[in-house]
Amino acid sequence: MEDKVDEYLYLVGQEHDIGCCFYLKKGFHKPRSLVSLNRIAFKVKQIEKDLTHLSEKKNRWVTQINNGDTNNSNYIVRRAQDQANMAHSLDDEDLVGVDENRGKLEKWLADDDLGRSVIALLGMGGLGKTALAANVYKEREKFQCHAWVSISQTYSREDVLRNIIKELMKDKVSGLSYAAAMDITCLEETLKRFLGQQKYLIVLYDVWTPESFDDLSRVLTHNEKGSRLIITTREARVAAHASQGHVLTMEALLADKAWDLFCNKAFSRDTDHECPMELKPLSEEIVRKCKGLPLVIVLVGSLLRVREKTVEEWRRINVHMSWELINNSSLSDIRNVLYLSFIYLPTRLKGCFLYCSLFPEDYLFKRKQLVRLCIAEGL
Repeated sequence: MEDKVDEYLYLVGQEHDIGCCFYLKKGFHKPRSLVSLNRIAFKVKQIEKDLTHLSEKKNRWVTQINNGDTNNSNYIVRRAQDQANMAHSLDDEDLVGVDENRGKLEKWLADDDLGRSVIALLGMGGLGKTALAANVYKEREKFQCHAWVSISQTYSREDVLRNIIKELMKDKVSGLSYAAAMDITCLEETLKRFLGQQKYLIVLYDVWTPESFDDLSRVLTHNEKGSRLIITTREARVAAHASQGHVLTMEALLADKAWDLFCNKAFSRDTDHECPMELKPLSEEIVRKCKGLPLVIVLVGSLLRVREKTVEEWRRINVHMSWELINNSSLSDIRNVLYLSFIYLPTRLKGCFLYCSLFPEDYLFKRKQLVRLCIAEGL
């Protein structure tokens, strides 16, 4: 907005400097500056539209803050930490100790039951729910259409339905353009009509309440085509409510599995992936602090992989982990490690990382756009 105001003042100043003689010489053709002023007016209208949209978003977020039991700053910090948590998932090679659940999930997907069936992946953050869902989602080509959609705690039903339609119709350009202009009623009717004759697979990632599941489930047609719906959740009541008994509970890794995963990450550059004897006591202590959470182990292992393989360096990192566990009781196990990863980021990247936390949950932005924003902020 400031840029447009500056441009406007510049053009107005030009008009005064030019005077009437200029127009007598050039005739009464439409001055180029008037075209520029029209363009500025159009840009201002676009900015006003964007501000209205942001205001609506702000009202939804402020409502959540005011209804909470903490002050605004604590809420924002907690939201930023949650965003960091949800932004991480495990690669296929890090998916260990879940063979039984993966087998059950694959069997359920291939079942001959023609009714729409729902299965829930239940567990705290960091246990690999997302990675497991993503692993079996590779079988989506067996379905006529498919979608993967994130459900945040403050989700907009209209936005989620629009995202589902975009995912389902990503190969149909006309469908994508129409979805952007649809209201909530049209979105519901379009989705019901489209799914009515389709064998579909839809993943609802991170469902927080039974009400939010019901809100979306009503639109996801109960056809007799063998459709499947996978949800991931941290809430047992959501899993029980949504799945009619089809619940896969994710468990922490056993000690030997946790150790193998840690060594595969921390010593991946070594041929044998073996921990040096002088680092083994510290490594075992670090793995114990990870409490069997695959995401935590992967994060710590990845951090240690690029650090010096010396007792002094690993002891220093271990001390940081101990301090966080003792003094920062408001953070969960995963957030401790995310914070540890943050403090070991190069200084030039810390500001950029924190800048990303200003965006709303599940917000998608382009890499080039983010780079320009960081440059504009002097980061």
